Amino acid sequence: MKLVSFNQGGRSGFGVVSGDGVIDMRSRLPRYQSLLEVLRAGALDEVRNAAKDARPDFALTDVELLPPVVGPEKILCIGVNYANRNEEYKDNSDLPKYPSMFFRTPGSFVGHGAPLIRPPESEQLDYEGEIVLVIGKECHRIKPEQAKDHIAGYTLCNEGTIRDWLRHAKFNVTQGKNFDRSGSIGPWMVTADEIEYGKPLHLKTTVNGEVRQDDTTANLIFNYDYLLSYITTFTTLKPGDMIVAGTPTGAGARFDPPKWLKPGDVVEVTVPEIGTLRNGVEDGL
Repeated sequence: MKLVSFNQGGRSGFGVVSGDGVIDMRSRLPRYQSLLEVLRAGALDEVRNAAKDARPDFALTDVELLPPVVGPEKILCIGVNYANRNEEYKDNSDLPKYPSMFFRTPGSFVGHGAPLIRPPESEQLDYEGEIVLVIGKECHRIKPEQAKDHIAGYTLCNEGTIRDWLRHAKFNVTQGKNFDRSGSIGPWMVTADEIEYGKPLHLKTTVNGEVRQDDTTANLIFNYDYLLSYITTFTTLKPGDMIVAGTPTGAGARFDPPKWLKPGDVVEVTVPEIGTLRNGVEDGL
């Protein structure tokens, strides 16, 4: 099941993707007005049953897609989580013992089809294609073997980054990772039952059709089992929280000269089992 959040006719809602359309769940399940409410209630099966044999209410092209989960409590991002990405730094360092992490705000992301905004403060807008885990059950101090039972689904992320703002201080990357509307999440959440857990997923990022990132999750340094176990040691993950699980080698900063995104560019992040997240680039004020 593919679940979307959207704006349509001046109202926000959520629905199930059916072919090229959306089954609007606002009228079918009025007690839930968002996907976040569904996840918090553990009600994905209710949505699945309500959408069975239903016809789409809107074409996908007639709605504005939002990040699949609107208003999550936490968006936690994992840095340098592909083995060849660690080598990309050329600092002769061993693979990390623990994952690097940082938080992003919901406002730093747009949905599928919306433009990424290059801010006036910098031309160094970069892309990072990633897979996102959406939490379905509250979890604290779980064991690695329990991780998959707490994942509601998967989506995609372009973890847009303002590179020079990552270096404004000595020990953090928060500024460069949180410019408004600099990244994207979507196009939808694919429920966990649709994807074989642990099977390597092939992730590809293109800019204007040129392949820039191409790797599989078989090369993750820290797999999903470890990430959820480690993260829930220090924080409780809640339904709707998202774990952005790391990007492969090939971001624009790693080219010589760097290949920054500019207005008119189109970035696509694709995992066949999930779909394609597509965004253009515009300058902001």
